[in-house]
Amino acid sequence: MLVIFLEKIRIAIAGIGNCASSLIQGIYYYKDKNEKDAIGLMHWDIGGFTPCDIEVVAAFDIDKRKVGKEVNEAVFEFPNNTTVFCKDLPRTGVMVKMGKLLDGFSSHMQDFDEKYRFVLSGEKESTKEEVVRGLKDSKAEVFLNYLPVGSEEAVKFYAECALEAGVGFINNMPVFIASKGDWAQRFKEKGIPIIGDDIKAQLGATITHRTLTDLFRKRGVKLERTYQLNTGGNTDFLNMLNRSRLESKKESKTEAVQAVIGERLDPENIHIGPSDYVPWQKDNKLCFIRMEGKLFGDVPMNIELRLSVEDSPNSAGVVIDAIRCCKLALLREAGGVLESPSSYFMKHPPKQFSDDEACKRTNEFIEGKREI
Repeated sequence: MLVIFLEKIRIAIAGIGNCASSLIQGIYYYKDKNEKDAIGLMHWDIGGFTPCDIEVVAAFDIDKRKVGKEVNEAVFEFPNNTTVFCKDLPRTGVMVKMGKLLDGFSSHMQDFDEKYRFVLSGEKESTKEEVVRGLKDSKAEVFLNYLPVGSEEAVKFYAECALEAGVGFINNMPVFIASKGDWAQRFKEKGIPIIGDDIKAQLGATITHRTLTDLFRKRGVKLERTYQLNTGGNTDFLNMLNRSRLESKKESKTEAVQAVIGERLDPENIHIGPSDYVPWQKDNKLCFIRMEGKLFGDVPMNIELRLSVEDSPNSAGVVIDAIRCCKLALLREAGGVLESPSSYFMKHPPKQFSDDEACKRTNEFIEGKREI
């Protein structure tokens, strides 16, 4: 596979929602920063690339309010409602193209009142050949999947496009691609790097729950029961009101916690998943965690925690590192699943490690001491 590397990391995005908005804002927000005053990053420099060395060169969506608009304008279109921390984005000439519908939205989202209703673009859907051509013509190197939870067929469509176009793939949501053997093997055979599945926020519900669970284990506290309930007012939570789309999301979030418990809990003693949609919360996510266990002498204890975070910037702070790690893999001609970055950045990687071990392995990957 011949890859032409240009000055910037050229990325394509499927799904121009809140997460894409935060990521793109962040690329410009850090442009005039330096390592000392760049708050909110896990890594300032990865392989010589800083956040502002990322450039969006292609974008796909299916919403009428975004398709046909310049991407730096589309990220502020309703129903996007995340915090705007970098408003004055330059014009780039990169237009949002009509993508492929498939199961990329839940039908119940067309039944809401006019303000929140999903509006399908009337433009002709792109074929696989057209998406592949768009990736190749734009010279994209890394393709980001930001589709809604439950978009099983649509995610597989874009993964196929990445394989055919020969571009790296980052799967930010819980359709299992990197963590599924046949897909992982296909990326390996083609020599194309992939990071996945389901982005783990910078400091969100899952990483907090994992850290507390690991603390219980290390301090000899037996965890007996736990739940994690989440509410939010963005389109992700609106989409997830259709419970039939939640199977992979619940599996991803639950496994992320089960993986660090030691002795796995029976399913009846662990509940992790989205709970409800509260419109006025907008992109703010509220997480409620309760953990019950026993200390020395079988003495019971419990802990309850309330976490409030802006959901999409929390995601972007991790994706901006995943992009640069994917670029390093391209430079090193390393194909297949990047196991170390996937274990650190994702909830449902092919191989689960403790967060400390995943961090160590990822830093070794960045330094070139570990292949994948």
